[in-house]
Amino acid sequence: MMDEESFCRAEDEFFSRIAAARGTDELSSMAVALLHDLFPHYSWTGIYWLRGSILKLGPWKGPEATEHVSIPLGSGVCGAAASSGRIENVPDVSADGRYLACFLHTRSEIVVPLFSGGRVIGEIDIDGDQLAAFGARDESFLKKVANLFEGAKGIVRGK
Repeated sequence: MMDEESFCRAEDEFFSRIAAARGTDELSSMAVALLHDLFPHYSWTGIYWLRGSILKLGPWKGPEATEHVSIPLGSGVCGAAASSGRIENVPDVSADGRYLACFLHTRSEIVVPLFSGGRVIGEIDIDGDQLAAFGARDESFLKKVANLFEGAKGIVRGK
């Protein structure tokens, strides 16, 4: 995990650079790239958009693609977060029966719902290659990132 000073610098850089985003497509693409590139403990980052009762993978960045491009509500950690509207922070994915295995190196996962008009429209999904990679600092920061999507319609170009 990052020390406090490095985390604060990365957070400041994220918000400085994301301010240039215009529209939901650019915001979501920039967000996943910046999260991945500025926070070394974020080994895979992606955004899923809620379409009906299915989460559909939007932009992502990481060493490889996930096979989970569509996830039903209530399925896996992502489906649980979208259903409940609450952050899911899983310190050890091997100990959580909801985890939908994607990558052998993933040890932890955090999923942060995105809201617009009080309803879930999607979520930020981040994998870590260390156990307990995400703490309260990550949750607080990622809530601020999620707030950037308030007002988004939730769909951007579908895949």
